[in-house]
Order: sequence, then structure tokens, then C-alpha cells
Amino acid sequence: MSTVTLYGRAGCHLCDDALAVIERLRARIAFDFEPCDIETDAALFSRYLERIPVVTVDGVEVCELFVDERQLEGALTNCRDHPRPQ
Repeated sequence: MSTVTLYGRAGCHLCDDALAVIERLRARIAFDFEPCDIETDAALFSRYLERIPVVTVDGVEVCELFVDERQLEGALTNCRDHPRPQ
């Protein structure tokens, strides 16, 4: 099963919008979800501060700033069609 990670922080309206897209997709597609608050880690904060929200699927960046639902759904479908090696 794929893992979607949302890098963001509290009070970010774009992050809230990204979360809404992720929740809509979770109603249709099974995947694990990991929210990641960039303010809990200095390296993440430095890496993502000007780019949030950033969404990854299995560690691969799919979207930043704005989450395109079709693009994210396509990335999830592609991962299911080509499962990761164990």
C-alpha cells in the first residue's frame, strides 16, 4: 500500500486545502497517510518552509504549494500498478 505524506504546518491555509484533497482521495483509494509538521524538525523546516504544502507518494514529491487532485490520484494509481519491491 502506498504512503502519502503531507509536509506542512499549523496555520497554513494551503496545507488545509491539501489535506482536504487527500481526505477526498482516501474516500476512494486505499493508502496510508502521514502528516508531517515541518516545525518539529529543523532540517524539514529549512527544506520545506517556502514550498509547503509538499505531498509525496512513497517518498517521491508529487505536488507542492497547490495539490492537484488528478495528479495525486494518478501518482497513487501508478504506484499501485507498479508496486514497490519488498
